[in-house]
Amino acid sequence: MNDPLTHRVRASPGATALVDADTGETWRYADLDAAVEETAGRLAALGLEAGDRLGIALEIRPAAVGLIHAAARRGCVLVPLSTRLTAAELVPRIERADLAGLVCGAGTEETALAATTAGPAETATDAASTVPVASVDAPRRAKATALGEVAPRAFDPAAWEPDDPSAMLYTSGTTGTPKLVVLTAGNLLASAVASAFRLGVAPGDRWLDPLPIYHMGGLAPLFRAALYGTGIVLGDGQGSFDPGTTLQTLGEYDCTGISLVPTMLRRLLDADDGRARSGDANIDRAAGTGGSTRADEATGTEKDDDADGLPGSLRFVLLGGAPTPESLVERCERRGVPVCPTYGTTETASQISTARPAEAFAHPGTVGRPLLGSDVTVVGPDGESLPVGEPGELVVSGPTVFAGYYGDPAATDAAFAEHGFHTGDAGYRDGAGRLWVLGRLDDRITTGGESVDPGEVRRTLRAHPAVCDAAVVGLPDEEYGERVAALVVTAGGADDLTAEGLRAHCRERLAGFKLPRTIAFADTLPRTASGTVARRAVRERLHE
Repeated sequence: MNDPLTHRVRASPGATALVDADTGETWRYADLDAAVEETAGRLAALGLEAGDRLGIALEIRPAAVGLIHAAARRGCVLVPLSTRLTAAELVPRIERADLAGLVCGAGTEETALAATTAGPAETATDAASTVPVASVDAPRRAKATALGEVAPRAFDPAAWEPDDPSAMLYTSGTTGTPKLVVLTAGNLLASAVASAFRLGVAPGDRWLDPLPIYHMGGLAPLFRAALYGTGIVLGDGQGSFDPGTTLQTLGEYDCTGISLVPTMLRRLLDADDGRARSGDANIDRAAGTGGSTRADEATGTEKDDDADGLPGSLRFVLLGGAPTPESLVERCERRGVPVCPTYGTTETASQISTARPAEAFAHPGTVGRPLLGSDVTVVGPDGESLPVGEPGELVVSGPTVFAGYYGDPAATDAAFAEHGFHTGDAGYRDGAGRLWVLGRLDDRITTGGESVDPGEVRRTLRAHPAVCDAAVVGLPDEEYGERVAALVVTAGGADDLTAEGLRAHCRERLAGFKLPRTIAFADTLPRTASGTVARRAVRERLHE
């Protein structure tokens, strides 16, 4: 088979493919296909061949969407890289992926070049320095090639088999060493089909996608829209999330779906409450609603199309990336917001299970039943299948499960056993088959939808000359779900060390979402009888 866009443009060339809410510009599938064909020719001219791994360090924006489809057209394996990481953090990721090229933009050019050609002596390596960099914007440095000025070269569009690697995304892993998840063309297709059966698809659907493309939550809708023939709406191209602007965009473009993490949805509802209290103008509605009400099919409740709030066109709010608080689900029920709590992993190409709104409201806390094709088994420490209601590790099998970790056969072997892929997540199934996710089996922290390995933060803290030991845990946070917190033991004579001083030390070495928001000092770390850090006691001290 060819790439999804090739098939889509033959079926519905005039359908709306992409809307840039920042500029109002709209692309039909025929327009997008023409731009993608040209970009794929430029990739070919840069020397990229079918099977090569192409890194992209871009916020979600029209140029990124075109580049994703162009990589598929050329036959390249897409490797999205986080735009939030420092150059030092990017270097090992670039090396491990064996990139043949890296595409950036104006906002990521400096970091991309620093990570590939001009990084610090302790991080810039020969492997990283061989990766050529191109920019979708006008480059500021001569070392970056202007992609738009490269003359396209003729090429043969790639033919994809279901088992061919299509995308590789990083995940932090339980040890803190990032692993590259290899997703095949078949994985992405199976995920799109299963999601369609759970959420539904209509020809006029428009999915507002504010999530970054280096997360499956942001990348998956872009693949799915091309398969479905539906539209994608993009907001702020700088990657920030402004709830007021998002509300406006949802209404102005009659969006029917949106992907969010719980923190974003909470901010969206808060902003909407603020609009209602201040008497701001209503969000624009689709012409012809006339102030009517309609019965929402998902929730069974009446929704007023002209009332302040999320627009009546909205069919689903796909909510994942972090545990969804029951209070947030209950708030959505009161407001008639069609929330769909979902559970998924990078290794399963996004969704494993998803609750429709009626199910989410009737059973707050559940993530619903597994999607079509996904089998979930709850296992105990010895790998045995556990009965209904008993918590254990969630193990997944099915066509969405990844092919393995790139270049790491040992980690791949360790991730699979009799029942499938071991997610490392704890949970259980109830008598009706619904899944309930309890958290991680390890101590990883999820803050605002981003995964943080405590070991990486701990190592960074201990690299400070005035720190002799540290423990890092996640604390409940109303805004972000969890926040990174650290209990620090200082070296002798370091009484002048402050929390802000430590954060400044970390800020030079870690992405912003990894910074400890709460820091406390202690003479010693609490430990168990066996000598390991007593994490519950650490949390209690930090709460105090």
